[in-house]
Amino acid sequence: MTTLRDYSQGAAFVRGQYVPIGEAAIPITDWGFLRSDAAYDVVTVWDGSFFRLDAHLERFARSCARFRLDPGLAPAQITSVLAQCVRLSGLQSAYVEMVTTRGQPPWGSRDPRLAVNQFCAFAVPYVWIANAEQREKGLNLVVSRVQRIPATSVDPRAKNYHWNDLTMGLLGALDAGGDTVVLTDSAGNVVEGPGFNLFCVNAQGVLVTPLDGVLEGITRRTVIEIAQARGLPLQLRALPAGELRGAREVFVTSSAGGVLPVTRVDGVPVGSGAPGPITRQLGQTYWDWHRDPRYSLAVDSVPAVDVPDAVAAGA
Repeated sequence: MTTLRDYSQGAAFVRGQYVPIGEAAIPITDWGFLRSDAAYDVVTVWDGSFFRLDAHLERFARSCARFRLDPGLAPAQITSVLAQCVRLSGLQSAYVEMVTTRGQPPWGSRDPRLAVNQFCAFAVPYVWIANAEQREKGLNLVVSRVQRIPATSVDPRAKNYHWNDLTMGLLGALDAGGDTVVLTDSAGNVVEGPGFNLFCVNAQGVLVTPLDGVLEGITRRTVIEIAQARGLPLQLRALPAGELRGAREVFVTSSAGGVLPVTRVDGVPVGSGAPGPITRQLGQTYWDWHRDPRYSLAVDSVPAVDVPDAVAAGA
């Protein structure tokens, strides 16, 4: 008798097999687990369509190359795997992650070149990094004294799991009564937070987002393109914490929520203390672009593509 598997909470592709998300696992000896030695990316599905999948695949490829990792699959094959995870789950709105881990070198070896890299992926219900009240009324953002790992140590443009600095900063912010956190660099400029990029409309009415020391987020890129299309004054440069605290509007951007307003910084109201007009306009346009065929790809339109035997075998 065949037992039907329940994929309703999500589906994963691990070592060449599709399994319910609760059954997905990697060996504890994989350096992805032991050393955070991995690259990943997250694309979302909204109303049955991927949003800007090509951009996420391109960034994933760059991240893997930066860390000398090889997923063993071409972009079309990765797309097919991601689509099948979504189809199995039955989700219309999903958070879809692709990962390449270092794997494990032979026992006794510390040579990462000898490890066999592993690719896995999963789809789960869409993730929001802010709850409904926070999305409506705005977040209380804490500027942390914890410094982001410098780019000379870990390249932030390659999406990675080196999150201890972000986690420590977030714990401090939550303990202080904040909702989330932004870290700083050695010069006192704000850079990024756990899973998001940062923007502000400064006292001069200019939209500013940090240029260096940050992941070049796809949602960040989308907001930059929207701002340019609207003719908004825009600067990509260092953003001192003092300038952020004196801003008219502040918001964060993430695939897990889009454009999310910040209405307090360190507990002090930003501007009027309510989400500002530019934040709302950019947020509305961001979701409107999800219906634009230039950026969306229907999950059901993705053809099935064979996976190489080596990947299917988990070799």
